[in-house]
Amino acid sequence: MIANRPEGRVAELCTRMRSFIDDEVIPLEPALSRHDDKAAEALAGLKARAKELGLWALGHPEEMGGGGVPFLDFVYLNEIIGRSEYGQLAVGSVSMQDALMIQRHGTAEQRERWIPGLVSGDILPSVGITEPEVAGSDPVLVQTTARLEEGEWVIDGHKWFTTGAAQAGYCTVFARTESESTPLHRSISAIIVPIDTPGLEIVRSIPTMGHDPSDHYEVRYTGVRVPEENVLGERGNGFVVAQDRLGPGRIFHCMRWLGQAQRAFELMCARANSRFAHGSLLAEKGEIQRYIAESAADIQAARLMTLDAARVMDAGGDARVQIGLIKFRGAQMLHDVVDRAIQVHGALGLTADTPLEGMYRRARYARIYDGPDEVHRMSTARRMLRDPERVPWR
Repeated sequence: MIANRPEGRVAELCTRMRSFIDDEVIPLEPALSRHDDKAAEALAGLKARAKELGLWALGHPEEMGGGGVPFLDFVYLNEIIGRSEYGQLAVGSVSMQDALMIQRHGTAEQRERWIPGLVSGDILPSVGITEPEVAGSDPVLVQTTARLEEGEWVIDGHKWFTTGAAQAGYCTVFARTESESTPLHRSISAIIVPIDTPGLEIVRSIPTMGHDPSDHYEVRYTGVRVPEENVLGERGNGFVVAQDRLGPGRIFHCMRWLGQAQRAFELMCARANSRFAHGSLLAEKGEIQRYIAESAADIQAARLMTLDAARVMDAGGDARVQIGLIKFRGAQMLHDVVDRAIQVHGALGLTADTPLEGMYRRARYARIYDGPDEVHRMSTARRMLRDPERVPWR
C-alpha cells in the first residue's frame, strides 16, 4: 500500500520545505531568472538559508553526508521542491543523480574527489551525451571518440545540450572507446573530464524556448587529454552507467512536475474564484469546473504512478516499466494542467505577470529531455509484450 501523505520526520520536513519554497524561493524567481551577479548572489543566499534550515541535500545518502531520506519518501519532498524551477538548485538536490552515479560506479579516488563537493554544492556536475549529429534518443550512436595514448584518454567530439557546463566542475563524457567490431552496447565508456581541461571548448549557450542565454551548452572536445583512470565504471560499460543515471533522473523530473502542476492548479482555482465575466464568476461556469476536475484527476493519477515507481525502486526492484509509463504520462499531465490554467487566466496567462507562460514552455521541454515520449511508449510497450507479467499492477 502506498501512503498518499508523508509521515513522521518526512512530514515535518515537507512542512518546512513548503514554507521555504513558497515564502523564500518563489518570491526571488524574477531575480534568479536574470542570470547576472545579482542572481548568483540571490541563489547563494538561498543555499545558505536551506543549509541553516536543515533542508540541504536531503535525498543524498547519509554516507555521502546528505540527509538520507529514502527514495520513496523523497517523492513527497521533491514535489514541493518542484514548485519552483529554482528549487533543486536552492536545496542541493540538483547533483543527486550524479553523486549516486559516482557512488555506484566510481573508484575510491573518484568518490573522494567529487562526491563531497557535489553534496556540499561547491561543485556542480554536467553530463555530455547528446550530440547534434545523431539522435539523442539512441545514445549508443554517439560519434565522440576516446583513444588511449600513453596512459591518457584522448577525446575528440561534439556535444550539445550539456546542461550546466559553464558552471560545472566536470563533465561525464560518453565516448566511443572500442573497435567497430564491438557490439554497440559495449562500445561506449563514461569518462570524467574536468571543465578546465585544455581542448574542452564551451562554444555557446544554446538559445531555447524563452531562454537566451540558457543553461544548455554546445561543447567541443579537441584532443582533450585526461588520465586513463578517469573512466567511470568499466571500460565499454557506459551504456549501463548512463541508464543507471537516467532512470532515477527521469523519476526526479516526474516528482518535480507534480509540484509545477499543483502550483498551476492553485493559480487556476484562485483565478476562477476571483474573475467575473458574463454574469458570474468563472468558478460557476461548467466548462471551468470541468478544467478543475480534470486537472485534479490528472495530477492525482500521475502522483500515484510516481509514488508506485518510487516504491519499486526503493525496494530494489526493476522499475523500468513504471518509470517509462510515468515519464510520458507525467509530461502530458503537466502540459495539460498548465494549458488549462492559462486558458482560465485568459490574456493574463500569456504575460510574464504570472509564472504560467514560463511553466508552459518548460512543460513542452518535458516531452523531449531524458527520452522523448515516443521512445518511452515504444520501449515500455515492448517490455510488456515480451513479458505480460511486467504490467505494474501485478
